[in-house]
Amino acid sequence: MKFCHTRTTRRALVFAVVILLGAAASQTARAAEKTRLRADDYKIDVELLPQTHKLTARAVVKVTALENLNVATFQLNNALRITKLTDANNQPLNPERNTQESTVRFALNSEIAKNTSTTFTFEYEGTLESADDSPVQGLKLAYVGPDTSYLLYSGLWFPVAGYGVNRFTSTISVTVPAHMTVIGSGKEPSSPGAATGAATKKTAAVANSKTFTFTWDKASFPGTIIAGTFEEYKSDDAGLDLHVYFKPNKQELSAEYASTAVKVFTYFITQYGLAPSSRLKIVEIPDDTVPTAYAPEIAALTSRAISEKVNYRLLANTLAHQWWGVSVSPASKNDWWISDGFARYSEARYVESAAGAGGLEEMVKDMSVGALAYDSVPLSSAEKLDYFSPEFQSLVTDKGAMILHMLRWVLGEKKYLELMRDFAAKYAGKSATTDDFRELSEKVYGEKLTWFYSQWMDSTSAPEFKAKYTCYRLGNNKGFRIVGAISQDLDLFRMPVELRIDTDGRTEEKRIDVVGTDSPFSVETFGRPRRISIDPENRVLTNSSDIKLRSSILRGQGLTQQGDLAGALLELNKALEVNKNSSLAHYRVAEVFFLQKNYQASANAYRESLNGDGEPRWTEVWSHLQLGKIFDVTGQRDRAVNEYRQALQTNDNTQGALDECRRYMQKPFEREKEREGN
Repeated sequence: MKFCHTRTTRRALVFAVVILLGAAASQTARAAEKTRLRADDYKIDVELLPQTHKLTARAVVKVTALENLNVATFQLNNALRITKLTDANNQPLNPERNTQESTVRFALNSEIAKNTSTTFTFEYEGTLESADDSPVQGLKLAYVGPDTSYLLYSGLWFPVAGYGVNRFTSTISVTVPAHMTVIGSGKEPSSPGAATGAATKKTAAVANSKTFTFTWDKASFPGTIIAGTFEEYKSDDAGLDLHVYFKPNKQELSAEYASTAVKVFTYFITQYGLAPSSRLKIVEIPDDTVPTAYAPEIAALTSRAISEKVNYRLLANTLAHQWWGVSVSPASKNDWWISDGFARYSEARYVESAAGAGGLEEMVKDMSVGALAYDSVPLSSAEKLDYFSPEFQSLVTDKGAMILHMLRWVLGEKKYLELMRDFAAKYAGKSATTDDFRELSEKVYGEKLTWFYSQWMDSTSAPEFKAKYTCYRLGNNKGFRIVGAISQDLDLFRMPVELRIDTDGRTEEKRIDVVGTDSPFSVETFGRPRRISIDPENRVLTNSSDIKLRSSILRGQGLTQQGDLAGALLELNKALEVNKNSSLAHYRVAEVFFLQKNYQASANAYRESLNGDGEPRWTEVWSHLQLGKIFDVTGQRDRAVNEYRQALQTNDNTQGALDECRRYMQKPFEREKEREGN
């Protein structure tokens, strides 16, 4: 079944597949952390044979020993077989495979002293067709095929050391059939008879082929290659060398995506300074891989994410990684929020600029749910979690983003912008730690922020604010005094909180330092107080009944994605205990029953969703659409068509709902032909 709604797309992005530069299995990442060497540079020659799904490659890897080294370990996709491995003296080495961790390990012919550099040459080949040998079970990250081939850095299609933290330079030459275009990081070196960045003819194993070469000379993560038949759209607006590579059936959307990308990119320049490159390539990739991927100069989006209505949130998040991930990267797993959390809040900042305060408010609510859905381990201890666990993704992405949101409130807008620009500039082209960011934030703030980082980085849980107060009329018609306290249940909590008092005259606002479980306040107003609000602008990560509801739904959805349908139903029923009228909770319950082929229970739950609170709005169109599918599956075509018609009447095309309806109006839905999952 499809995931619906842009927020759900974000959840899929956060919890299912996307971490720094794409994705990688937790076990391979753990292996990378144990590495005793640093890969500095790659010279890779790779040939793709799309019709047979084969890859043949040669990689010369320059490494530096981080300590005296007599054994080396690299990560490599299990579908690839090393045919020859030699050292700098062209002496053979004997690799040992660990398929569980997607690694190759080999003893050296002679010890390499600490801080000494050498090279290893790998020759290897294999078939990249399915996800069977993927670093992440069931998820294709490297694929060679006739329509589109994609070799994501996370697919470990070349020998990788220090996944996600080991920055490197590269020159990658890719030979493909002549009709294909190849997209990579960097441009082709100028050479006689060949235009810079253009393809050059090469005599290869396959006749009528050509080679594209990409050189990236700034240490980063340039290991992503995409090849296929694309329609290229170019733009030089705002000084950005922009190339959009979409399939022919999406060609008419290129100009709009280019225009949006220019707006997003230039906005981030105002926030963080120049990106590592003024060249940008937006590339369409198939739906059978990650929702988005990024690399230097590359922002890849799946086909289903490319529609007439530009999903500028998803695009903004992907482009933000040019600063957070490509330019500045995390020094360790505990620092991962510096990439994903920073990009997430960059997305929120762009939404605020494009959609105003209301857009930011929706983003903050969404991030708060993600931050608290799995609030069991402090962000500073993220290394204890598997990269692909919902807990890890919740921490580094949404809680990381909320920490920036709250820091912005503590510092103020001017100092926050100063901090982000200074951090982006100081660590451009480098890895950074959380301590690096903390020290710079304290320098900009002018005071120690131990209390802030202790609360949000080193602790779990969030407050649930309540106000208790008494209102007094002042003599001689001088107005009113409200005396009370803000209470919450975290004894060590400290945070500035806004108090807003709506009166029958002017609205009064006061910044209260909430310290401990009870923080007194006294505010005088001229007009009679009508309502008191704590943190009305949602500047602090807090718990509430709505957050608890949506957190249970999110956990249920995560369990559904993992195949634990019984556990999912338990979580979703917790959500219904909070709000039995939640359309979203009923919709997610219906999804689980549909997966179980319990069609009557599924139909009942979709009806409950339609009769619920109608939030979010897309539940209406998708409930009718799913009911139509159920009626088609159970042989009730007339009733199915009626549901599709009701769906069309909503005029809501969230995630292509109306497009699906029109398709099933023409031809009945058949479950066995429908790809389930996202």
